[in-house]
Amino acid sequence: MLQKIKKIDGVILVILVLLMVVSIFSIYSVTHGRDRLDGSHIKMIKFYIVGFIAFIGLTFVDYRLLVKYALYVYITGIGILILVSFVGTEQNGAQGWIKFGNSFSLQPAELFKLILILFLAAVLVRKNKNKLLFWRDVVPLGLFSLMPFVIVISQNDLGNALSYIVILIGLLWIGNIKFTHALIGLLVIGGSAAAGIMSYIHYHDEIKDFLVDIKRSHWIERFDPWLVPDKATAKAIYHTKNAKMAIASGGMSGEGYMTGSSVQTDRVPYTYSDSIFVQIAEEYGFVGSALVLLLYFILIHRMILIALECKDRGGPFLIVGVVAMLLYQIFENIGAFLGLMPLTGITLPFISFGGTSLLINMASIGLVMSVRLHGQDVEEDLPSPALYSSPAPAKRS
Repeated sequence: MLQKIKKIDGVILVILVLLMVVSIFSIYSVTHGRDRLDGSHIKMIKFYIVGFIAFIGLTFVDYRLLVKYALYVYITGIGILILVSFVGTEQNGAQGWIKFGNSFSLQPAELFKLILILFLAAVLVRKNKNKLLFWRDVVPLGLFSLMPFVIVISQNDLGNALSYIVILIGLLWIGNIKFTHALIGLLVIGGSAAAGIMSYIHYHDEIKDFLVDIKRSHWIERFDPWLVPDKATAKAIYHTKNAKMAIASGGMSGEGYMTGSSVQTDRVPYTYSDSIFVQIAEEYGFVGSALVLLLYFILIHRMILIALECKDRGGPFLIVGVVAMLLYQIFENIGAFLGLMPLTGITLPFISFGGTSLLINMASIGLVMSVRLHGQDVEEDLPSPALYSSPAPAKRS
């Protein structure tokens, strides 16, 4: 046990503590003295305590055991996502939470990101470094990722649904996909995205009517400020417009802690959760924002180093899945307030207020640390469910 404790990456541990400090101080800045939100920083401390317990717990669990039973975890996760469609509660237009009493709620769509990483890694590791075949491997993996995507989209949670596609792309990229297949896939995805954007711009009114008919009118408020700001309503553009102004007013060194002119007067919604980067940029300035991004860079760099040092096949797949998940969240969250991405409600990892998202992110880092502790062992061919097991070679007579 002592030898395993010594293997824990101290740099990653320090980064997590620093992000926790940034989170607590930032949340306190924009919630202190506000009736409904006062004390949110105390709740975040409690969330972090639970998060570190999950981090430590998964650090000492052999990740290969989780990979072995990933199929059953995946099936259970799909069942929970379906259950949310019937018994889930709605927040900010998305029906994605299961409540347990008055004080605790779980967002299964967040949890499923980690489940999908485990499952895709379990499938890819049994390819034994062979090239991925399009119909036999790539298409089934796409369908397994499309299933939760469709379920979560139906619950109006666009941000988490898109994260499943990003995780799939990241794992396919290192899963030994053929170059031609990767190139065709990128062209199809890029072409589809470009066609969708151009269609939204040129056929805005028709698409708007369609979204209203299918009860997705809140998507208009997310896409209009990004793609057609001149056609966006004052309500739709309010959030991103004020966020950009707040970020710009921060300048190089910021307006000062707890003195941000926009975030302290509630001109930017959800500054304690989805919009917390706006608080960082306005009160800490470019310097503070850059330091936060540097922390993320070091964290991801250390995880990639662990993946490169791992001798087991499954470890790198898990780490790349976690890296893809975190990079998407960081880019989407910050990019939304810079006008680079649509506003989807994705939280800023380890900083935004939120129990489920923090728990999943901390558990994910615990999984990465498990790879560091156990990935140097002699690789074992763990027996697995037949669905993603490679057929045994025929015996010669």
